[in-house]
Amino acid sequence: MVNTRSKNQTSVTEFILLGFGNKYELQALVFVLFLVIYVVTVAGNILIIVLILTDQHLHTPMYFYLGNLSFLETCYSSTTLPRVLMSTLTGENHISFTSCITQLYFFGGLAATECFLFSVMSYDRYLAICKPLHYMAIMNSKLCLQLAAVSWISGFVGNTVTTLSITQLTFCGSNVIDHFICDFIPVIQLSCSDLHLMYILIFIFSILFMLMPFLLILTSYICIITAILRIPSNTGRQKAFSTCSSHLIVVTIFYGTLIIVYMFPSTHSLRDLSKMFSVTYTVLTPMVNPLIYSLRNKEVKEALKRLPKMCRFYNNCNFF
Repeated sequence: MVNTRSKNQTSVTEFILLGFGNKYELQALVFVLFLVIYVVTVAGNILIIVLILTDQHLHTPMYFYLGNLSFLETCYSSTTLPRVLMSTLTGENHISFTSCITQLYFFGGLAATECFLFSVMSYDRYLAICKPLHYMAIMNSKLCLQLAAVSWISGFVGNTVTTLSITQLTFCGSNVIDHFICDFIPVIQLSCSDLHLMYILIFIFSILFMLMPFLLILTSYICIITAILRIPSNTGRQKAFSTCSSHLIVVTIFYGTLIIVYMFPSTHSLRDLSKMFSVTYTVLTPMVNPLIYSLRNKEVKEALKRLPKMCRFYNNCNFF
């Protein structure tokens, strides 16, 4: 039995990602569109990171977490989009078992980390608005580093358990994945093993990594909105809400699509729709994050205006 299981496990050495179809016109459109999205995503998020590192006015807890998020989004896009671009350009849609599991590991780890980072950012906004007098004392540099580290470590440690569990499954049937990336549900659905325990594990980790951070975000914003409504002046309410509106928009887009993809039943009729929603949180969200934070944030706009002056200053400095 052990030998048979081992043989079945090695019978599938690669997967075929169907992507968005085989029509040449569609493939060309997808390549151009995703190439533009990838360039904008990387450039936008790197610009946010550079602004936060170089501008003293942005050396605050909120922008520390935003810098972490921008770095994560850059890695997130680089985990999926280069493979999609290569596939659409060359027509090569085969991916080895090892490459698929590797992509799944980093994709899942970054997604879990993003959920934790969003909850940490909402807690930061809660402290800033609901407890402004104690904000700097509570959200000090030590706590900032600890919360960011816990987010990254928890995301990848938890996903390590899930990924290792997938490598123990038997793949002996179809190797065609109706998706553009190696995602958890499409991959495990190809397994010949009993998936009862696997689905229980995914359910548990969905609660820990998705539902619990979402409930923390929801609780934080209920408290934030309640506190904002108590502010007597319209100007004060607008100023308070402007500090968290960008984060609220990004969280709504990310969690809205994530819940639809992973919480709704996976049926054949909803498969294409689920794939489109997957594009939203894997491709579009990393791109719109820097746009939303820069266009709706006065401090980031001011930092963008100061950036050329800082560049000229560093160019004129003679360090040697």
